[in-house]
Amino acid sequence: MGGGQVRVGISGWRYPAWRGDFYPAGLPQRRELGYAAEHLTSIEINGSFYSLQRPTSYAAWRASVPDGFVFSVKGPRYVTHLKRLKDAEVPLANFFASGLLALGPTLGPILWQLPESFRFDADVLDAFLAGLPRTTTAAAELSNRHDDKVPDDRALTTAEEERPLHHALEFRSPTFATPEATAVLRRHDVATVLADTAGRWPKVDEDTGPLRYVRLHGDKELYASGYTDRALDQWAARCRAWAASGKNVLVYFDNDMKGYAPHDAMRLIARL
Repeated sequence: MGGGQVRVGISGWRYPAWRGDFYPAGLPQRRELGYAAEHLTSIEINGSFYSLQRPTSYAAWRASVPDGFVFSVKGPRYVTHLKRLKDAEVPLANFFASGLLALGPTLGPILWQLPESFRFDADVLDAFLAGLPRTTTAAAELSNRHDDKVPDDRALTTAEEERPLHHALEFRSPTFATPEATAVLRRHDVATVLADTAGRWPKVDEDTGPLRYVRLHGDKELYASGYTDRALDQWAARCRAWAASGKNVLVYFDNDMKGYAPHDAMRLIARL
C-alpha cells in the first residue's frame, strides 16, 4: 500500500478479564505487553494519564516490543482535567521528564483527552498547543524545566536523536465541533481524534494534522459493545483511503469492558 502507514491496537494492555481469553492462561503478567505487541501494531500507554511514570518503566515497555512498533502516550489528566490546559509549562516539563524519551524510536504521538465539561476557548487552546514540543529534542529541552515532582535522579532530559513529535486532541464537549475549533487545531498541525462513542460524545471527522487518529470506544454501547464485520469493513475502507492520501493512521480500540478490544483490533488488522 502506498502512502501512509496504518497501525491498529488497543488502549492499555493490563486488563485482568483478558487473562485466559486474549492472553493465554498462565501467561506471566510481565509478558502480556510482549504478547499483545506480537498481535497488534500499536498500543496507547494510558497509565501516564493517571500518574507520572518512570524512565525505567518506559524503557522496559520499549524492550518488550518488536522493532517498528509504536506507542502513543496519553497526556496527564493533571494538565487536561485539573489545570485545564492553563499554566501548563511545568506540568508539561514534568510529563516529558518522567521518561517518555526512553521509548526512543517506539515513541509515537501524544494524546490529549479533554473532559466533557471543558468548553472550547480559542485563546486557551491556542496557547496550550503553541507550547507543545514538536520534536524529541524540544521535548528534552522542555523537560529540563521540571520541578521536584520529578526528582533529578528520576528525570530523563535527553533525547537519543531528533525526531518529529506529533499530537492529537480528543474533546468531549460539543463546543469543539465547530469550524473555529478545527481552525485552531489545523493552525497548530494537531490531529483531531475521531472518537466513536456510541453517540455519547461528538464524532468529528476533520483532517487537521499529519496523522489520522481514531479511538473506537464502541459503536452501540460505550466501552462495551464489539464491532460487527460490516462496521470493521467500513473502518478498514476509511483507513485505506486516509493512508492512500499520504496520512499515517492510528486506530485504537477502547471497547475493553467485555474484552472485545484486542479481538476487534486483530480483525481490523486482518482486513488491512
